[in-house]
Amino acid sequence: MTVLEMRAAAPDELPLVEGLLIGAGEWLASLGSDQWQFPPRRARLLESMGRGECFLAFQDGQLVGTLTVDEQADPEFWRADDDPETALYVHRMAVARDAAGQAIGARMLDWATARAAAAGKARLRLDAWKTNPGLHRYYLGQGFTLVRTVDLLHRQSGALFEREVSLATCGPAVGQGR
Repeated sequence: MTVLEMRAAAPDELPLVEGLLIGAGEWLASLGSDQWQFPPRRARLLESMGRGECFLAFQDGQLVGTLTVDEQADPEFWRADDDPETALYVHRMAVARDAAGQAIGARMLDWATARAAAAGKARLRLDAWKTNPGLHRYYLGQGFTLVRTVDLLHRQSGALFEREVSLATCGPAVGQGR
Protein backbone atom coordinates (compact mmCIF):
# COMPACT_ATOMS: atom_id res chain seq x y z
CA MET A 1 0.00 0.00 0.00
CA THR A 2 1.27 3.45 -0.89
CA VAL A 3 2.13 5.76 2.00
CA LEU A 4 -0.41 8.47 2.73
CA GLU A 5 1.38 11.69 3.68
CA MET A 6 -0.50 14.00 6.02
CA ARG A 7 0.44 17.63 6.61
CA ALA A 8 -1.16 20.81 7.87
CA ALA A 9 -2.78 22.96 5.21
CA ALA A 10 -1.41 26.48 4.80
CA PRO A 11 -3.87 29.37 4.45
CA ASP A 12 -2.84 29.87 0.82
CA GLU A 13 -4.06 26.31 0.17
CA LEU A 14 -7.66 27.28 0.94
CA PRO A 15 -8.68 26.65 -2.72
CA LEU A 16 -7.42 23.05 -2.43
CA VAL A 17 -9.49 22.36 0.67
CA GLU A 18 -12.54 24.11 -0.78
CA GLY A 19 -12.18 22.12 -3.99
CA LEU A 20 -12.23 18.82 -2.10
CA LEU A 21 -15.26 19.85 -0.03
CA ILE A 22 -17.17 21.17 -3.04
CA GLY A 23 -16.33 18.03 -5.00
CA ALA A 24 -17.66 15.88 -2.15
CA GLY A 25 -20.85 17.95 -2.05
CA GLU A 26 -21.36 17.58 -5.80
CA TRP A 27 -20.85 13.83 -5.59
CA LEU A 28 -23.32 13.58 -2.69
CA ALA A 29 -25.87 15.60 -4.69
CA SER A 30 -25.47 13.20 -7.62
CA LEU A 31 -26.52 10.43 -5.21
CA GLY A 32 -29.60 12.39 -4.17
CA SER A 33 -28.22 13.52 -0.81
CA ASP A 34 -28.80 16.97 0.64
CA GLN A 35 -25.52 16.75 2.59
CA TRP A 36 -22.98 19.54 2.07
CA GLN A 37 -25.13 21.43 -0.42
CA PHE A 38 -23.72 24.81 0.54
CA PRO A 39 -20.37 26.48 -0.03
CA PRO A 40 -17.70 25.74 2.57
CA ARG A 41 -17.42 28.39 5.27
CA ARG A 42 -14.18 30.14 4.33
CA ALA A 43 -13.73 31.90 7.66
CA ARG A 44 -14.03 28.61 9.57
CA LEU A 45 -11.56 26.90 7.22
CA LEU A 46 -9.05 29.74 7.50
CA GLU A 47 -9.33 29.73 11.29
CA SER A 48 -8.62 25.99 11.44
CA MET A 49 -5.72 26.41 9.01
CA GLY A 50 -4.30 29.22 11.13
CA ARG A 51 -4.38 26.92 14.18
CA GLY A 52 -2.72 24.08 12.24
CA GLU A 53 -5.82 21.86 12.57
CA CYS A 54 -6.80 21.48 8.90
CA PHE A 55 -4.84 18.77 7.12
CA LEU A 56 -4.21 17.65 3.56
CA ALA A 57 -3.57 14.04 2.54
CA PHE A 58 -1.25 13.20 -0.35
CA GLN A 59 -0.59 9.88 -2.03
CA ASP A 60 2.22 9.63 -4.57
CA GLY A 61 2.40 13.42 -4.54
CA GLN A 62 -1.28 13.82 -5.46
CA LEU A 63 -3.81 15.55 -3.21
CA VAL A 64 -6.34 12.91 -2.18
CA GLY A 65 -8.13 14.24 0.91
CA THR A 66 -8.64 16.71 3.70
CA LEU A 67 -9.90 16.71 7.26
CA THR A 68 -9.81 18.93 10.30
CA VAL A 69 -8.82 17.47 13.68
CA ASP A 70 -9.18 19.59 16.79
CA GLU A 71 -10.39 19.76 20.37
CA GLN A 72 -13.60 21.60 19.41
CA ALA A 73 -16.51 19.61 20.85
CA ASP A 74 -19.67 21.13 19.42
CA PRO A 75 -21.63 22.15 22.55
CA GLU A 76 -24.95 21.52 20.79
CA PHE A 77 -23.96 17.86 20.41
CA TRP A 78 -21.46 16.85 23.09
CA ARG A 79 -22.62 17.21 26.70
CA ALA A 80 -20.54 17.75 29.81
CA ASP A 81 -21.15 14.14 30.85
CA ASP A 82 -19.55 13.03 27.56
CA ASP A 83 -16.25 14.37 28.94
CA PRO A 84 -15.55 16.37 25.76
CA GLU A 85 -11.97 17.12 26.78
CA THR A 86 -11.08 13.42 26.56
CA ALA A 87 -11.38 13.38 22.75
CA LEU A 88 -10.20 14.90 19.52
CA TYR A 89 -12.86 15.73 16.93
CA VAL A 90 -12.89 15.21 13.17
CA HIS A 91 -14.65 17.76 10.97
CA ARG A 92 -14.99 18.29 7.22
CA MET A 93 -13.40 15.06 6.01
CA ALA A 94 -13.46 14.61 2.23
CA VAL A 95 -11.70 12.34 -0.24
CA ALA A 96 -11.02 13.31 -3.85
CA ARG A 97 -13.43 11.40 -6.07
CA ASP A 98 -10.60 10.17 -8.31
CA ALA A 99 -9.04 8.55 -5.22
CA ALA A 100 -12.23 6.82 -4.07
CA GLY A 101 -11.98 3.13 -3.28
CA GLN A 102 -8.38 3.31 -2.04
CA ALA A 103 -9.19 3.42 1.71
CA ILE A 104 -8.04 7.05 1.91
CA GLY A 105 -10.80 7.96 4.38
CA ALA A 106 -10.02 4.94 6.56
CA ARG A 107 -6.33 5.81 6.59
CA MET A 108 -7.04 9.46 7.43
CA LEU A 109 -9.25 8.31 10.33
CA ASP A 110 -6.49 5.98 11.53
CA TRP A 111 -4.03 8.89 11.37
CA ALA A 112 -6.44 11.10 13.34
CA THR A 113 -6.95 8.34 15.91
CA ALA A 114 -3.20 7.99 16.36
CA ARG A 115 -3.00 11.78 16.71
CA ALA A 116 -5.62 11.62 19.47
CA ALA A 117 -3.65 8.89 21.23
CA ALA A 118 -0.44 10.94 20.98
CA ALA A 119 -2.30 13.89 22.54
CA GLY A 120 -3.33 11.69 25.48
CA LYS A 121 -6.96 11.52 24.42
CA ALA A 122 -9.09 8.43 24.95
CA ARG A 123 -11.20 8.68 21.80
CA LEU A 124 -11.76 10.22 18.41
CA ARG A 125 -15.22 11.69 17.75
CA LEU A 126 -17.24 13.14 14.92
CA ASP A 127 -20.74 14.17 14.04
CA ALA A 128 -22.29 12.99 10.80
CA TRP A 129 -25.27 13.96 8.68
CA LYS A 130 -28.37 12.45 10.30
CA THR A 131 -30.00 11.38 7.01
CA ASN A 132 -27.02 9.55 5.48
CA PRO A 133 -27.28 5.90 6.59
CA GLY A 134 -24.51 4.90 4.17
CA LEU A 135 -22.13 7.24 5.98
CA HIS A 136 -23.26 5.82 9.32
CA ARG A 137 -22.50 2.29 8.08
CA TYR A 138 -19.10 3.49 6.89
CA TYR A 139 -18.16 4.87 10.32
CA LEU A 140 -19.46 1.74 12.07
CA GLY A 141 -17.28 -0.31 9.70
CA GLN A 142 -14.30 1.84 10.71
CA GLY A 143 -14.67 0.82 14.35
CA PHE A 144 -16.76 3.78 15.51
CA THR A 145 -19.83 3.36 17.69
CA LEU A 146 -22.95 5.47 17.48
CA VAL A 147 -23.20 7.41 20.73
CA ARG A 148 -26.59 8.99 19.97
CA THR A 149 -28.39 11.13 17.44
CA VAL A 150 -29.15 14.70 18.41
CA ASP A 151 -32.13 16.03 16.50
CA LEU A 152 -32.01 19.82 16.27
CA LEU A 153 -34.30 21.50 13.74
CA HIS A 154 -31.59 23.95 12.66
CA ARG A 155 -28.88 21.27 12.17
CA GLN A 156 -28.72 18.42 9.65
CA SER A 157 -25.69 16.91 11.32
CA GLY A 158 -26.15 15.21 14.66
CA ALA A 159 -25.35 11.50 14.42
CA LEU A 160 -22.55 11.30 16.98
CA PHE A 161 -19.84 8.68 16.61
CA GLU A 162 -16.71 7.85 18.59
CA ARG A 163 -13.83 5.39 18.38
CA GLU A 164 -11.49 4.44 21.19
CA VAL A 165 -7.88 5.36 20.47
CA SER A 166 -6.84 1.80 21.25
CA LEU A 167 -8.29 0.98 17.80
CA ALA A 168 -5.67 3.11 16.03
CA THR A 169 -4.28 0.95 13.26
CA CYS A 170 -2.04 3.33 11.41
CA GLY A 171 1.43 2.11 10.71
CA PRO A 172 3.78 2.50 7.78
CA ALA A 173 0.91 3.27 5.37
CA VAL A 174 0.35 6.70 6.96
CA GLY A 175 3.13 9.23 7.41
CA GLN A 176 3.57 12.72 8.71
CA GLY A 177 4.55 15.09 5.95
CA ARG A 178 6.44 18.32 6.20
